[in-house]
Amino acid sequence: MIFLNEDVEQNKISGLLKYPGIGKITIQKLEKAGILNINDLLLFNPEEIMEKADIDIEKALHILKLARRILGRQPKVLKAIEYEQVMNSREFITTGVASIDSMLGGGIFVWDIYEFAGEYGSGKTQLCHQLAVAVQLSREKGGLESASIYIDTEGTFSPKRIRDIARKFKLNVRNVLENIFVFRPINVSELEDVVTGEIRDIVRNCVKLVIVDSIIALYRAEFKGREWLARRQQRINYLIDWLKRYAHMYNIAVVYTNQVLSQPVPWGATLKIPAGGNIIAHAATHRFILRSLKEKWHIECIDSPRIPKGSEACFKITGKGLEDI
Repeated sequence: MIFLNEDVEQNKISGLLKYPGIGKITIQKLEKAGILNINDLLLFNPEEIMEKADIDIEKALHILKLARRILGRQPKVLKAIEYEQVMNSREFITTGVASIDSMLGGGIFVWDIYEFAGEYGSGKTQLCHQLAVAVQLSREKGGLESASIYIDTEGTFSPKRIRDIARKFKLNVRNVLENIFVFRPINVSELEDVVTGEIRDIVRNCVKLVIVDSIIALYRAEFKGREWLARRQQRINYLIDWLKRYAHMYNIAVVYTNQVLSQPVPWGATLKIPAGGNIIAHAATHRFILRSLKEKWHIECIDSPRIPKGSEACFKITGKGLEDI
């Protein structure tokens, strides 16, 4: 079974023709720019639509306002108690580890961006594999009955590992593999093309989780030296901004992994901190660092608006994936 969102797919861009001020030439320009669905319009800002579709800024603003009205997504001010109710009603995905779920307040919530940083062997990729399977579980078992996108920038995605985890959750292995969309970009340009264009139709139709493993690897390899730092940070920021757009437009969760740097401290030791500087530090909703401690693994919250800093959980990695100790 492949999960599909049929309601969203019905909002073809040609449906704008019945509204005043929108003609066939405008529709053709939008379609030529790869904007085929009314929902997709709201992923772009007016300047991006103007550039991609070669239309003037007034027309772009009119189209966006019209799309928001059609989809019922006009900006709305909420009272704090109403906002709390909205946030508390969000769906979430189990990690499959009770101790981690407890630390997270239930699991991985839609709309939020989760960063998991750590050294090689700390369990980041294993956690990503488990989440790609867990999102397919029934809602009664902590999943969202949905597909996932796995963007593998380091070449570590393992179908065999997915099979092992699927068997642990007692899911049909073939169905699980059919509902994970894997992309393997080899440079920054491919990564950005995948995120801003290639995955758009898939996200709209059937996905509730996007995973990037890792967010920083290709940028660190391609943008070397301090003279490239500003350019690198700008492009990372734009990439993550697109992930946020998907999260809010289509009610999905975003997870990415990050590498770590060694930061000297006054007493002579070194501290492991996430790579990427302030851009990545401010981008994620929740930030965690993972460590391998002999026979067990450790995850600690280093920044979050609702999870106390220093909150932690322990788990083990077995042939079946991540499990409670």
